[in-house]
Amino acid sequence: MTETRATPDGRSSRWDEHRQARRAELVEATLGAIRTHGAAVGMDEVAAAAGTSKTVFYRHFTDRAGLWTAVADRVDGTIARGLTRAADSPVGAAGAGSPRSRVRAVIAAYLHLVETDPEVYRFIVTAPLLPPGERPNGDVAAGLTDRIAGHVADLVGHGLGGAGGASPTPRLWGVAVVGMVRATADAWLAAGGAAGGQSSDELADDLTTLVWDGLGSLSLPSASRATDRA
Repeated sequence: MTETRATPDGRSSRWDEHRQARRAELVEATLGAIRTHGAAVGMDEVAAAAGTSKTVFYRHFTDRAGLWTAVADRVDGTIARGLTRAADSPVGAAGAGSPRSRVRAVIAAYLHLVETDPEVYRFIVTAPLLPPGERPNGDVAAGLTDRIAGHVADLVGHGLGGAGGASPTPRLWGVAVVGMVRATADAWLAAGGAAGGQSSDELADDLTTLVWDGLGSLSLPSASRATDRA
């Protein structure tokens, strides 16, 4: 008996490609709406930016949570590429290419992305688009933070001469660095960002000192030092 193999349905493949392309277009339109209207953008504004209806968005993403996830994945990819480029080509003549400069480059790249796209960043980490019934429990951006932490663990582990997956330590470093930088970025944005008196580069320098050298290396007020000795 001769075995017959099913012929791939070209129409189905073309439809899948069309759907993926359309989803990508809708995600880009959503990002444009966020940049125009702010992190608290509503679905009406998102649909208007795409020149379509909310029904079309729900057809492609099921609900607002699905759209938020697609946008978060898109931003995740942008952050990962930015961190990789920064780690591969750290700037600054002094110590360029050293593990410390690699850490500084990764921190600066994260802060730069936050600074240049603050409304998109707020949209991801606070998810105002999602009503209470559609929000996940706990930190809404925990998945994104965890993926970036893994990426940073690989970059930092490689910079220190080890592989990120070889032991749990670099992974914990990645989580610690990303958690600290994210919390600092949130507070920095709330204080006005660079307009608040500290540039992203200056903040990156301070955070790198804290990560690399520890609290003891920072210039603390004399009163604080006296309290520590008491």
